[in-house]
Amino acid sequence: MCFFSPIRPLAMCAQVCYHRRRKSACAPFRTQTRRTHSMQAFEFYCPTKIYFGKGAEARVGEAVKHFGGTKVFIVYGGHSAVKSGLIARIEQTLTDAGLEHMSFGGVQPNPRLSHAREGVQKALAFGADFILGVGGGSVMDTSKAIAHGVANPETDIWDFWSKKAALTKTSKLGAVLTISAAGSETSDSAVLTNDETTLKRGLNTDLQRPLFAIMDPELTYTLPRYQVGCGVVDIMMHTLERYFNPGHPSNRMTDEIAEGLLRTVIDAGRVAMQDSHNYDAMSEIMWAGSLSHNNLTGLGGVKDFSVHQFGHELSGMFDAAHGATLSVMWPQWARYVVDTDPARFAHYGEAVWRLTRKDGESDRDLALRAIDTTEEFFRSIDMPTTFTELGIGVLSEEQLRELAERCTFFHTRVVGKFCPLDYDGILAVYRMANK
Repeated sequence: MCFFSPIRPLAMCAQVCYHRRRKSACAPFRTQTRRTHSMQAFEFYCPTKIYFGKGAEARVGEAVKHFGGTKVFIVYGGHSAVKSGLIARIEQTLTDAGLEHMSFGGVQPNPRLSHAREGVQKALAFGADFILGVGGGSVMDTSKAIAHGVANPETDIWDFWSKKAALTKTSKLGAVLTISAAGSETSDSAVLTNDETTLKRGLNTDLQRPLFAIMDPELTYTLPRYQVGCGVVDIMMHTLERYFNPGHPSNRMTDEIAEGLLRTVIDAGRVAMQDSHNYDAMSEIMWAGSLSHNNLTGLGGVKDFSVHQFGHELSGMFDAAHGATLSVMWPQWARYVVDTDPARFAHYGEAVWRLTRKDGESDRDLALRAIDTTEEFFRSIDMPTTFTELGIGVLSEEQLRELAERCTFFHTRVVGKFCPLDYDGILAVYRMANK
């Protein structure tokens, strides 16, 4: 099987082939690090109003009233949000603003469809006209699902994620961020795990961008070290999944934003892993998380998100932490596809990791060094890079094949844009991580 990327004027033209006897599936006709032709066209839409800084959660009532909410359905995760007093503070600011409210907890990582369905029914019974998510990506994604269900009570929400129904309307939605990672507080994305089938699916639509996001870095101080590391990886991946795409963006500004964001979150991540109460580091990570997934870092290009697809299947089958699945899969994917555009990977090493090209070093050798450096960083913040380190052990060939089948939606699609991979290519990447 062979796919070809679209041809653009003076752009890199990549032939995408599935070589059965090579580590890499793709080989370019030519590559170049910077292109000088005119900026690529794009559309950018990010309607979310940001309230950023210490104590920003005190403005929740004001924000909800500003956007016309009157009956607020609060969605949150575990006991920490209650124990810390955050939910009580938010309830109080809503009461002070004269707003009715009802709270609904219990969201789990890799958010469950069944819990979101329960939330829809409770929000409808309450008569909610505003959904407020208080937490991280799983809470935000569950809140988005509940918002869709309230606006479309005649449709099961899984029909939107399984593409059986088109989403044309939703409810008003706001976010109070407590975990910097997913970027769901400003993104058009949401994922749900069907706990009956263990299939994890994503939905992208501008309808699910929150109207506002409350972002107080101090709310992230109590995160476990592992969760901070997962967040750093997720933020990097949201950027890298846009940075590596066919005929990578000629928009220099887009590249500069992406590279600066990556350098910032790497530096801040190192500090935060040692001191989660460092306000500056946690602030940088929080803001980088939002910018990494609102599409700013990929303007002029297309999203790839191969690695997210690999990770979703691992999360669905083994309930593994999302960020941890990405730290396992990105280095393997990168080594498999490096020959698609070694100059791009080499430039990534120079621009992000500040690697210096050695005398006589080829693009490919520098590219591999950049991939190794990324993997070393993941290890330095205690993130897994193999299945064993992820905690699922060495998988059987049957399990690997099931992962690949699920990732292709059971042989109905290829994955990725930078180097589209079919079942065999996906299976090969999973095998590389299986140690």
